[in-house]
Formats: sequence, structure tokens, C-alpha cells
Amino acid sequence: MNYLLQAEQITKRYANHLALDGVGIEVPRQSIFGLLGPNGAGKTTLIRIINQIIAPDQGRLLFSGRPLLPEDVHRIGYLPEERGLYKKMKVGEQAIYLAKLKGLGGPRARKELRAWFEKFDLMPWWDKKVEELSKGMQQKVQFIITVLHQPELLIFDEPFSGFDPINVNLLKQEILDLRSQGATIIFSTHNMGSVEELCDDIALIDKSHKILEGNVRQIRKAFGGQLYQVELEAGTKLQGLLDERFELIGSHSQDGLVRARIRIRGGAESNDLLAKLIPEAQVLSFQELVPSMNDIFIRQVTGRFPAGPLSGGADLRGTEQ
Repeated sequence: MNYLLQAEQITKRYANHLALDGVGIEVPRQSIFGLLGPNGAGKTTLIRIINQIIAPDQGRLLFSGRPLLPEDVHRIGYLPEERGLYKKMKVGEQAIYLAKLKGLGGPRARKELRAWFEKFDLMPWWDKKVEELSKGMQQKVQFIITVLHQPELLIFDEPFSGFDPINVNLLKQEILDLRSQGATIIFSTHNMGSVEELCDDIALIDKSHKILEGNVRQIRKAFGGQLYQVELEAGTKLQGLLDERFELIGSHSQDGLVRARIRIRGGAESNDLLAKLIPEAQVLSFQELVPSMNDIFIRQVTGRFPAGPLSGGADLRGTEQ
């Protein structure tokens, strides 16, 4: 695997508080990596260490396979959750100033900023003071400044905060476009729907420890526990149809059909279940029930899946391990 960023055994203490305890992550190049965890888990501390705002007490960071250097800060773009603009400065003037700090010359900065401002419908605000902008508009300006110098690594901390659904979709598309253009992105958020939609891989941190890491699709599948929902013609009797490879979790009749949940065991595959059902019943639908990342987040942090129906209408509490 080709990693742009690797954190190895990162530990950080603040007085009597252990913020990170031997945390490691591996961020594949040209991917969107979700950094997840409840408030106070240690995510912000890790982000600050990556940005070299603070140093770890132990551990090391690798950038493109070699130790992270102070000058690498120019290869990283960081969008913090907190707003960081000067309220009394004019928007365009401040954007050019910040672009120059990132190494862009005046004429180039002005040209590229105007293109981004047009795309984000911000040009009418170019000569306004920052304090006249809404929270969402200020976040748009900070997003533009973060990506303007085309850094290899982008770190977005709650980037959709303050946005309406239309602008959330705009930013999501921009993030996907940045990845397709070669950027690697670390994405810290509490919005698990966005994680499923955008992230390739995730790491979940809780109480200063990493408790889960991997590919989003594979994690969801692993937590699903080979659970399937089938809909069969009315009157189908499942008792006696299934052998020891299949566990009938529950079934009921509704809307003129039989809906059942069946877990596959002992190395059997979904095709084996279908092969059992098709000769004896008319299969109207067949769906694997996979928990959402929100369900998995709650399961890993609290030890239990949420009460009630989960993804696909399945109650997955029985899959706890």
C-alpha cells in the first residue's frame, strides 16, 4: 500500500490528561480518510500534531515514507472547525494576503481566487468586510484558502459546519474532485452519513486509543454478520427448509408476503442460501443487511448497537461479539 501519511505510536499528555496513547494511522495516497471519534477522544490533538502545531511526546510521523519535516507544513492544507478570519478586513484583500502566505504570487493569487469566488458565488462579497459574511460564507472563504495552493494533504475538520444542504453538496463534490486530481484528504466529522458517502478508509479513536481502522465497505460488511433479509411468497414455511448453515433470526407475514431475516453461518455463501430457497419458494427480494457507520460508531464506543431497527430495517443487536 502506498501511504502519504503514517502516524506511528503517537502519545501526547497534557498535565494529568492522556490525550493520545500509542495511536497509529495509515492514510493511503489519493484517498479520503475519515478520522472519527466522540468529543474529547483525541482527534483534534492528532490533527494538531500532524500540522506540527504541537509535538508528540512519543512516536513519529512519516510523510511519503520519510520523517515529517518542518517545511512539509507547506504541503498540507488545514481547514479547522473554528473560524480564523480577520473580521474587520475586506474579504478579497484578506484572501490575497493569506494566499501570499502560502507562497502564491499576487497576480496568480488574484486570478485563482476570483475563479474560486465565482464558483462559490462569493464575488459580490469581495469588497465586503468579513464580519458581514454569514457563518457559511466565512467557511467557504476558508475552504478556498485551504485548497488554493494545491497541497498534497488536506485536513478538513467538520467542513460542513454552518452549511445548508445545497452548499454541503457543493463542498462534497469539490472534495471528491480534489481527490480525483491527486489530493489526499483527512476528513474529521461526526456526520456518519458523510463518512459513508465520501470516505475510503476510516480510523475510530475513543478515550485516547484507536479502536477501529480499515476500509469503510469492508468494515460495514464485517459488522453485518452475514445477515440477509428475504421476501417470499405468502404462505411459505421456512421451518424445515433451512439446514444448520442458516439461522432463522425471525420472520413475519406482511402485505401478502413473508419477510424473514436469516444469518449465514459455517462458511456458507449467499448463493447457498438462494439455492436452498429457490426450489421451494418464490423469492421476491433478497438483501444483505449491513449496519451503517453510525450504528458501528455507537457499537464500538458504547459496546452495543443502537436499540431498534438499523440499516436495511434490521435489528442487528444480536450480532454483538
